[in-house]
Amino acid sequence: MSDDAQAEAGTAEGQGPVEISEDLARHLDNKRDELFEKFEIRDEFPSAVLDEAEARTEDVQAEIEDEIDDRTDLRDLTTWTTDPIDAQDFDDAISIEEREDEYVLWVHIADVTHYVHPDSAMWEEAVERSNTVYLPGYTIHMLPPVLAETVCSLVPNEERLAHTVEMHLDKEHLGYENIEIYKSVIESDERLTYSQAENRLDDPDAPLHEENKLVHELADQMHEQRKEDGSLVLNPSRDRAHTIIEECMLKANKAVTHTLMWDRGVEAMYRVHPQPSPDEWSEALREIQDLDGVSIPGDTWDDPRKAVNATLEEAPGRQLDKIQWAVMKVMPRAKYMNDPFGGHHALNFEIYGHFTSPIRRLSDLINHWIVYQNDVPENLIELCDRASDKQKDAEQCEREYKQFLQEVSLDPMAVNNRGIEVVDESKAEKTL
Repeated sequence: MSDDAQAEAGTAEGQGPVEISEDLARHLDNKRDELFEKFEIRDEFPSAVLDEAEARTEDVQAEIEDEIDDRTDLRDLTTWTTDPIDAQDFDDAISIEEREDEYVLWVHIADVTHYVHPDSAMWEEAVERSNTVYLPGYTIHMLPPVLAETVCSLVPNEERLAHTVEMHLDKEHLGYENIEIYKSVIESDERLTYSQAENRLDDPDAPLHEENKLVHELADQMHEQRKEDGSLVLNPSRDRAHTIIEECMLKANKAVTHTLMWDRGVEAMYRVHPQPSPDEWSEALREIQDLDGVSIPGDTWDDPRKAVNATLEEAPGRQLDKIQWAVMKVMPRAKYMNDPFGGHHALNFEIYGHFTSPIRRLSDLINHWIVYQNDVPENLIELCDRASDKQKDAEQCEREYKQFLQEVSLDPMAVNNRGIEVVDESKAEKTL
Protein backbone atom coordinates (compact mmCIF):
# COMPACT_ATOMS: atom_id res chain seq x y z
CA MET A 1 0.00 0.00 0.00
CA SER A 2 1.39 3.44 -0.90
CA ASP A 3 1.94 6.06 1.79
CA ASP A 4 -0.92 8.13 0.38
CA ALA A 5 -3.31 5.16 0.37
CA GLN A 6 -2.26 4.29 3.90
CA ALA A 7 -2.92 7.85 5.00
CA GLU A 8 -6.50 7.56 3.76
CA ALA A 9 -7.04 4.11 5.31
CA GLY A 10 -6.57 5.52 8.80
CA THR A 11 -9.09 8.34 8.35
CA ALA A 12 -12.77 8.40 9.29
CA GLU A 13 -13.63 7.92 5.61
CA GLY A 14 -11.80 4.57 5.71
CA GLN A 15 -14.45 3.25 8.14
CA GLY A 16 -17.18 3.32 5.50
CA PRO A 17 -20.52 5.14 5.62
CA VAL A 18 -22.82 5.32 8.64
CA GLU A 19 -25.61 2.80 8.02
CA ILE A 20 -29.23 3.77 8.75
CA SER A 21 -32.67 2.24 8.14
CA GLU A 22 -35.09 3.39 5.43
CA ASP A 23 -37.40 4.63 8.16
CA LEU A 24 -34.70 6.84 9.69
CA ALA A 25 -33.70 8.06 6.21
CA ARG A 26 -37.30 9.27 5.71
CA HIS A 27 -37.15 11.08 9.06
CA LEU A 28 -33.98 12.87 7.98
CA ASP A 29 -35.54 13.83 4.62
CA ASN A 30 -38.59 15.25 6.37
CA LYS A 31 -36.48 17.19 8.86
CA ARG A 32 -34.39 18.71 6.07
CA ASP A 33 -37.52 19.72 4.14
CA GLU A 34 -38.92 21.33 7.27
CA LEU A 35 -35.68 23.28 7.85
CA PHE A 36 -35.41 24.33 4.20
CA GLU A 37 -38.91 25.77 4.39
CA LYS A 38 -38.21 27.50 7.70
CA PHE A 39 -35.00 29.17 6.45
CA GLU A 40 -36.12 29.63 2.81
CA ILE A 41 -33.32 27.46 1.45
CA ARG A 42 -33.82 26.22 -2.11
CA ASP A 43 -32.76 22.62 -2.57
CA GLU A 44 -33.66 22.12 -6.25
CA PHE A 45 -32.25 24.23 -9.10
CA PRO A 46 -34.74 25.66 -11.63
CA SER A 47 -34.42 23.91 -15.01
CA ALA A 48 -33.36 27.16 -16.76
CA VAL A 49 -30.37 27.40 -14.41
CA LEU A 50 -29.41 23.76 -14.95
CA ASP A 51 -29.74 24.12 -18.74
CA GLU A 52 -27.53 27.21 -18.71
CA ALA A 53 -24.91 25.45 -16.56
CA GLU A 54 -24.95 22.42 -18.85
CA ALA A 55 -24.46 24.60 -21.91
CA ARG A 56 -21.46 26.35 -20.33
CA THR A 57 -19.66 23.02 -19.88
CA GLU A 58 -19.62 22.19 -23.60
CA ASP A 59 -16.53 22.70 -25.80
CA VAL A 60 -14.45 23.59 -22.74
CA GLN A 61 -11.09 23.15 -24.43
CA ALA A 62 -12.04 25.21 -27.47
CA GLU A 63 -13.19 28.03 -25.21
CA ILE A 64 -9.94 27.93 -23.20
CA GLU A 65 -7.92 28.07 -26.43
CA ASP A 66 -9.89 31.14 -27.53
CA GLU A 67 -9.08 32.79 -24.20
CA ILE A 68 -5.35 32.02 -23.90
CA ASP A 69 -4.10 35.04 -25.87
CA ASP A 70 -5.98 37.44 -23.57
CA ARG A 71 -4.68 35.85 -20.36
CA THR A 72 -1.41 35.22 -18.55
CA ASP A 73 -0.27 31.72 -19.47
CA LEU A 74 0.79 29.93 -16.27
CA ARG A 75 0.44 26.37 -17.55
CA ASP A 76 4.13 25.64 -17.00
CA LEU A 77 4.14 26.90 -13.40
CA THR A 78 4.17 24.09 -10.79
CA THR A 79 0.69 24.26 -9.28
CA TRP A 80 -1.37 22.01 -7.03
CA THR A 81 -4.57 21.85 -4.97
CA THR A 82 -5.04 20.67 -1.37
CA ASP A 83 -8.54 19.83 -0.17
CA PRO A 84 -10.48 17.47 2.10
CA ILE A 85 -10.70 13.89 0.81
CA ASP A 86 -14.43 14.26 0.03
CA ALA A 87 -14.18 17.61 -1.82
CA GLN A 88 -16.25 17.64 -5.01
CA ASP A 89 -14.71 20.74 -6.56
CA PHE A 90 -11.28 22.33 -6.28
CA ASP A 91 -11.62 26.10 -6.53
CA ASP A 92 -8.18 27.15 -5.27
CA ALA A 93 -4.62 26.14 -6.20
CA ILE A 94 -1.23 27.45 -5.14
CA SER A 95 2.27 27.94 -6.55
CA ILE A 96 5.40 29.11 -4.72
CA GLU A 97 8.93 30.29 -5.51
CA GLU A 98 11.72 31.54 -3.28
CA ARG A 99 13.92 34.23 -4.84
CA GLU A 100 16.96 36.03 -3.49
CA ASP A 101 15.08 38.73 -1.60
CA GLU A 102 11.43 37.68 -1.79
CA TYR A 103 8.89 34.89 -1.84
CA VAL A 104 6.46 34.80 -4.73
CA LEU A 105 3.15 33.20 -3.81
CA TRP A 106 0.48 32.61 -6.43
CA VAL A 107 -3.07 31.78 -5.35
CA HIS A 108 -5.16 30.69 -8.35
CA ILE A 109 -8.94 30.77 -7.96
CA ALA A 110 -11.37 29.23 -10.44
CA ASP A 111 -12.57 31.99 -12.76
CA VAL A 112 -16.23 31.49 -11.95
CA THR A 113 -17.31 34.90 -13.28
CA HIS A 114 -16.21 33.84 -16.76
CA TYR A 115 -19.22 31.51 -16.65
CA VAL A 116 -21.52 33.18 -14.10
CA HIS A 117 -22.17 36.90 -14.67
CA PRO A 118 -24.96 39.37 -13.83
CA ASP A 119 -26.85 38.68 -17.08
CA SER A 120 -27.03 34.93 -16.41
CA ALA A 121 -29.70 32.81 -14.73
CA MET A 122 -26.95 31.21 -12.60
CA TRP A 123 -26.03 34.61 -11.16
CA GLU A 124 -29.64 35.31 -10.18
CA GLU A 125 -29.84 31.90 -8.54
CA ALA A 126 -26.52 32.49 -6.73
CA VAL A 127 -27.92 35.75 -5.30
CA GLU A 128 -31.07 33.88 -4.26
CA ARG A 129 -29.02 31.20 -2.44
CA SER A 130 -26.05 33.40 -1.39
CA ASN A 131 -23.94 30.49 -0.16
CA THR A 132 -23.52 26.74 -0.17
CA VAL A 133 -25.15 25.17 2.88
CA TYR A 134 -23.25 22.27 4.42
CA LEU A 135 -25.31 19.89 6.54
CA PRO A 136 -23.74 16.67 7.83
CA GLY A 137 -24.01 14.24 4.91
CA TYR A 138 -25.99 16.68 2.72
CA THR A 139 -24.96 19.76 0.71
CA ILE A 140 -27.13 22.46 -0.89
CA HIS A 141 -24.92 24.12 -3.50
CA MET A 142 -24.87 27.80 -4.45
CA LEU A 143 -23.96 26.97 -8.05
CA PRO A 144 -25.07 23.93 -10.07
CA PRO A 145 -22.61 21.09 -9.36
CA VAL A 146 -22.44 20.33 -13.11
CA LEU A 147 -20.59 23.66 -13.52
CA ALA A 148 -18.71 23.73 -10.19
CA GLU A 149 -17.37 20.20 -10.54
CA THR A 150 -16.27 20.53 -14.19
CA VAL A 151 -15.03 23.78 -15.77
CA CYS A 152 -14.73 25.57 -12.40
CA SER A 153 -12.82 22.75 -10.73
CA LEU A 154 -9.03 23.00 -10.95
CA VAL A 155 -8.54 19.30 -11.58
CA PRO A 156 -5.03 18.01 -12.32
CA ASN A 157 -3.66 17.75 -15.87
CA GLU A 158 -6.48 19.83 -17.36
CA GLU A 159 -6.18 23.41 -18.53
CA ARG A 160 -8.46 25.74 -16.57
CA LEU A 161 -9.37 29.42 -16.56
CA ALA A 162 -8.35 31.09 -13.30
CA HIS A 163 -8.19 34.41 -11.52
CA THR A 164 -4.66 34.60 -10.09
CA VAL A 165 -3.43 36.68 -7.15
CA GLU A 166 0.35 36.98 -7.49
CA MET A 167 1.99 38.25 -4.29
CA HIS A 168 5.64 39.28 -3.97
CA LEU A 169 6.41 39.12 -0.26
CA ASP A 170 9.33 40.76 1.48
CA LYS A 171 11.41 38.02 3.13
CA GLU A 172 11.92 39.81 6.40
CA HIS A 173 8.44 41.15 7.23
CA LEU A 174 6.32 39.14 4.74
CA GLY A 175 4.68 42.39 3.67
CA TYR A 176 3.41 42.85 0.10
CA GLU A 177 6.18 44.25 -2.11
CA ASN A 178 3.86 43.94 -5.08
CA ILE A 179 0.39 42.51 -5.76
CA GLU A 180 -0.89 41.60 -9.21
CA ILE A 181 -4.38 40.23 -9.87
CA TYR A 182 -5.09 38.94 -13.35
CA LYS A 183 -6.93 36.38 -15.45
CA SER A 184 -4.82 33.31 -16.22
CA VAL A 185 -4.79 29.82 -17.68
CA ILE A 186 -3.31 27.20 -15.35
CA GLU A 187 -2.82 23.44 -15.29
CA SER A 188 -2.70 21.84 -11.86
CA ASP A 189 -0.01 19.16 -11.46
CA GLU A 190 -1.71 17.25 -8.68
CA ARG A 191 -4.73 17.13 -6.38
CA LEU A 192 -3.65 16.44 -2.78
CA THR A 193 -5.83 15.64 0.19
CA TYR A 194 -4.78 17.14 3.52
CA SER A 195 -3.35 13.85 4.75
CA GLN A 196 -1.41 13.38 1.50
CA ALA A 197 0.02 16.89 1.89
CA GLU A 198 1.16 15.98 5.41
CA ASN A 199 2.90 12.90 3.95
CA ARG A 200 4.60 14.94 1.24
CA LEU A 201 6.05 17.25 3.88
CA ASP A 202 7.69 14.25 5.59
CA ASP A 203 8.93 12.39 2.51
CA PRO A 204 11.93 14.07 0.81
CA ASP A 205 11.59 11.76 -2.21
CA ALA A 206 7.90 12.47 -2.86
CA PRO A 207 6.69 14.71 -5.72
CA LEU A 208 5.96 18.29 -4.59
CA HIS A 209 7.91 17.72 -1.34
CA GLU A 210 10.12 20.79 -1.83
CA GLU A 211 7.19 23.00 -2.83
CA ASN A 212 5.06 21.91 0.14
CA LYS A 213 8.02 22.33 2.49
CA LEU A 214 8.71 25.85 1.20
CA VAL A 215 5.09 26.96 1.34
CA HIS A 216 4.73 25.50 4.84
CA GLU A 217 7.79 27.45 6.05
CA LEU A 218 6.20 30.61 4.64
CA ALA A 219 2.72 29.80 6.00
CA ASP A 220 4.14 29.04 9.44
CA GLN A 221 5.91 32.41 9.52
CA MET A 222 2.71 34.16 8.36
CA HIS A 223 0.77 32.36 11.08
CA GLU A 224 3.21 33.33 13.85
CA GLN A 225 3.30 36.90 12.59
CA ARG A 226 -0.51 37.10 12.61
CA LYS A 227 -0.56 35.91 16.22
CA GLU A 228 2.09 38.46 17.24
CA ASP A 229 0.03 41.17 15.57
CA GLY A 230 -2.98 40.16 17.67
CA SER A 231 -4.96 37.90 15.33
CA LEU A 232 -7.17 35.51 17.31
CA VAL A 233 -6.25 31.83 16.72
CA LEU A 234 -8.92 29.61 18.26
CA ASN A 235 -7.51 26.36 16.89
CA PRO A 236 -3.87 26.21 18.04
CA SER A 237 -3.25 22.59 17.05
CA ARG A 238 -4.14 22.86 13.35
CA ASP A 239 -2.01 20.51 11.22
CA ARG A 240 0.56 21.75 8.72
CA ALA A 241 -1.54 21.16 5.58
CA HIS A 242 -4.48 23.17 6.96
CA THR A 243 -2.08 25.92 8.06
CA ILE A 244 -0.74 26.20 4.50
CA ILE A 245 -4.17 26.61 2.94
CA GLU A 246 -5.58 28.87 5.65
CA GLU A 247 -2.63 31.29 5.64
CA CYS A 248 -2.31 31.41 1.82
CA MET A 249 -6.04 32.14 1.43
CA LEU A 250 -5.99 34.82 4.15
CA LYS A 251 -3.00 36.45 2.46
CA ALA A 252 -4.77 36.40 -0.94
CA ASN A 253 -8.09 37.69 0.42
CA LYS A 254 -6.29 40.51 2.18
CA ALA A 255 -4.24 41.34 -0.95
CA VAL A 256 -7.37 41.62 -3.11
CA THR A 257 -9.35 43.81 -0.71
CA HIS A 258 -6.32 46.06 -0.05
CA THR A 259 -5.91 46.49 -3.80
CA LEU A 260 -9.60 47.37 -4.24
CA MET A 261 -9.56 49.81 -1.33
CA TRP A 262 -6.20 51.57 -1.63
CA ASP A 263 -5.13 51.18 -5.27
CA ARG A 264 -8.46 51.33 -7.04
CA GLY A 265 -10.66 53.12 -4.53
CA VAL A 266 -13.74 51.06 -5.38
CA GLU A 267 -16.34 49.65 -3.05
CA ALA A 268 -16.43 45.90 -2.58
CA MET A 269 -18.02 43.31 -0.32
CA TYR A 270 -15.84 43.72 2.74
CA ARG A 271 -16.00 41.40 5.74
CA VAL A 272 -16.44 43.49 8.88
CA HIS A 273 -16.20 41.94 12.33
CA PRO A 274 -17.07 44.31 15.20
CA GLN A 275 -15.29 43.88 18.51
CA PRO A 276 -16.96 42.85 21.76
CA SER A 277 -17.26 45.60 24.38
CA PRO A 278 -14.49 45.76 27.03
CA ASP A 279 -16.99 44.37 29.57
CA GLU A 280 -17.83 41.40 27.33
CA TRP A 281 -14.14 40.63 26.82
CA SER A 282 -13.54 40.87 30.59
CA GLU A 283 -16.43 38.49 31.20
CA ALA A 284 -14.96 35.98 28.71
CA LEU A 285 -11.47 36.21 30.23
CA ARG A 286 -12.85 35.77 33.77
CA GLU A 287 -14.76 32.68 32.67
CA ILE A 288 -11.57 31.27 31.10
CA GLN A 289 -9.43 32.09 34.14
CA ASP A 290 -11.89 30.21 36.39
CA LEU A 291 -11.55 26.94 34.44
CA ASP A 292 -9.74 24.14 36.22
CA GLY A 293 -6.05 23.92 35.21
CA VAL A 294 -6.22 27.10 33.10
CA SER A 295 -4.24 30.27 33.70
CA ILE A 296 -4.05 33.39 31.53
CA PRO A 297 -0.42 34.59 31.30
CA GLY A 298 -0.11 37.89 33.20
CA ASP A 299 1.63 39.82 30.44
CA THR A 300 -1.17 39.24 27.90
CA TRP A 301 -4.24 40.71 29.68
CA ASP A 302 -3.92 44.04 27.80
CA ASP A 303 -4.97 42.46 24.50
CA PRO A 304 -7.73 39.87 24.99
CA ARG A 305 -6.96 38.20 21.64
CA LYS A 306 -3.33 37.63 22.62
CA ALA A 307 -4.48 36.47 26.07
CA VAL A 308 -6.73 33.84 24.51
CA ASN A 309 -4.01 32.68 22.06
CA ALA A 310 -1.44 32.28 24.85
CA THR A 311 -3.95 30.48 27.09
CA LEU A 312 -5.04 28.03 24.39
CA GLU A 313 -1.42 27.03 23.82
CA GLU A 314 -0.83 26.17 27.49
CA ALA A 315 -4.27 24.90 28.54
CA PRO A 316 -5.05 21.19 29.04
CA GLY A 317 -6.76 19.66 25.97
CA ARG A 318 -9.97 18.92 27.92
CA GLN A 319 -10.56 22.66 28.40
CA LEU A 320 -10.04 23.83 24.80
CA ASP A 321 -13.74 23.62 23.87
CA LYS A 322 -14.75 25.62 26.96
CA ILE A 323 -12.19 28.34 26.23
CA GLN A 324 -13.34 28.57 22.61
CA TRP A 325 -16.98 28.69 23.69
CA ALA A 326 -16.31 31.49 26.23
CA VAL A 327 -14.85 33.57 23.39
CA MET A 328 -17.53 32.69 20.81
CA LYS A 329 -20.32 33.71 23.21
CA VAL A 330 -19.14 37.34 23.35
CA MET A 331 -18.18 37.68 19.69
CA PRO A 332 -20.56 39.76 17.55
CA ARG A 333 -21.47 38.33 14.14
CA ALA A 334 -19.23 39.28 11.24
CA LYS A 335 -21.14 40.83 8.35
CA TYR A 336 -20.65 41.93 4.76
CA MET A 337 -20.50 45.68 4.16
CA ASN A 338 -19.63 47.97 1.25
CA ASP A 339 -17.28 49.90 3.54
CA PRO A 340 -14.41 48.15 5.38
CA PHE A 341 -14.08 50.58 8.26
CA GLY A 342 -14.23 48.98 11.65
CA GLY A 343 -12.05 46.21 10.24
CA HIS A 344 -12.07 42.55 11.20
CA HIS A 345 -11.60 42.27 14.96
CA ALA A 346 -10.89 38.53 15.26
CA LEU A 347 -8.27 38.60 12.49
CA ASN A 348 -7.05 42.06 13.55
CA PHE A 349 -7.06 43.20 9.91
CA GLU A 350 -8.01 46.80 9.12
CA ILE A 351 -9.42 45.73 5.77
CA TYR A 352 -10.60 42.26 4.84
CA GLY A 353 -12.93 40.57 2.38
CA HIS A 354 -13.50 37.24 0.66
CA PHE A 355 -12.20 36.25 -2.78
CA THR A 356 -10.98 32.65 -2.63
CA SER A 357 -14.28 30.68 -2.67
CA PRO A 358 -16.51 31.98 -5.49
CA ILE A 359 -18.11 28.54 -5.96
CA ARG A 360 -19.64 28.58 -2.48
CA ARG A 361 -19.95 32.22 -1.37
CA LEU A 362 -21.78 35.10 -3.04
CA SER A 363 -19.37 37.66 -1.56
CA ASP A 364 -16.40 36.08 -3.36
CA LEU A 365 -18.31 35.83 -6.64
CA ILE A 366 -19.20 39.52 -6.46
CA ASN A 367 -15.64 40.53 -5.51
CA HIS A 368 -14.36 38.59 -8.55
CA TRP A 369 -16.75 40.59 -10.71
CA ILE A 370 -15.66 43.90 -9.14
CA VAL A 371 -11.96 43.06 -9.62
CA TYR A 372 -12.58 42.03 -13.24
CA GLN A 373 -14.85 44.96 -14.21
CA ASN A 374 -13.47 47.56 -11.81
CA ASP A 375 -17.10 48.41 -11.34
CA VAL A 376 -19.62 47.77 -8.59
CA PRO A 377 -23.14 46.28 -8.85
CA GLU A 378 -25.72 49.05 -8.27
CA ASN A 379 -27.39 47.07 -5.51
CA LEU A 380 -24.15 46.32 -3.61
CA ILE A 381 -25.53 47.28 -0.17
CA GLU A 382 -28.57 45.06 -0.73
CA LEU A 383 -26.27 42.19 -1.80
CA CYS A 384 -24.14 42.65 1.34
CA ASP A 385 -27.24 42.46 3.55
CA ARG A 386 -28.55 39.42 1.72
CA ALA A 387 -25.24 37.53 1.99
CA SER A 388 -25.04 38.31 5.73
CA ASP A 389 -28.65 37.21 6.35
CA LYS A 390 -28.38 34.01 4.32
CA GLN A 391 -25.14 33.04 6.05
CA LYS A 392 -26.89 33.42 9.40
CA ASP A 393 -29.77 31.24 8.12
CA ALA A 394 -27.33 28.59 6.87
CA GLU A 395 -25.53 28.43 10.23
CA GLN A 396 -28.81 28.19 12.16
CA CYS A 397 -30.09 25.48 9.79
CA GLU A 398 -26.87 23.49 10.28
CA ARG A 399 -27.13 23.83 14.07
CA GLU A 400 -30.73 22.61 14.16
CA TYR A 401 -30.02 19.69 11.82
CA LYS A 402 -27.04 18.57 13.93
CA GLN A 403 -29.23 18.76 17.02
CA PHE A 404 -31.83 16.58 15.31
CA LEU A 405 -29.19 14.00 14.33
CA GLN A 406 -28.16 13.75 17.99
CA GLU A 407 -31.81 13.32 19.02
CA VAL A 408 -32.08 10.27 16.72
CA SER A 409 -28.78 8.88 18.08
CA LEU A 410 -26.57 9.75 15.10
CA ASP A 411 -23.17 11.38 15.54
CA PRO A 412 -23.13 14.52 13.30
CA MET A 413 -19.35 14.34 12.93
CA ALA A 414 -19.40 10.69 11.83
CA VAL A 415 -22.22 11.45 9.35
CA ASN A 416 -20.29 14.45 8.05
CA ASN A 417 -16.99 12.58 7.62
CA ARG A 418 -18.32 9.24 6.41
CA GLY A 419 -21.66 9.95 4.75
CA ILE A 420 -24.77 7.78 5.06
CA GLU A 421 -25.88 4.54 3.49
CA VAL A 422 -29.47 3.34 3.71
CA VAL A 423 -29.68 -0.41 4.39
CA ASP A 424 -32.56 -2.77 5.07
CA GLU A 425 -34.02 -2.85 8.60
CA SER A 426 -32.40 -6.05 9.88
CA LYS A 427 -28.87 -4.91 9.00
CA ALA A 428 -29.41 -1.39 10.30
CA GLU A 429 -30.52 -2.65 13.73
CA LYS A 430 -27.20 -4.46 14.17
CA THR A 431 -25.14 -1.38 13.36
CA LEU A 432 -27.05 1.29 15.31
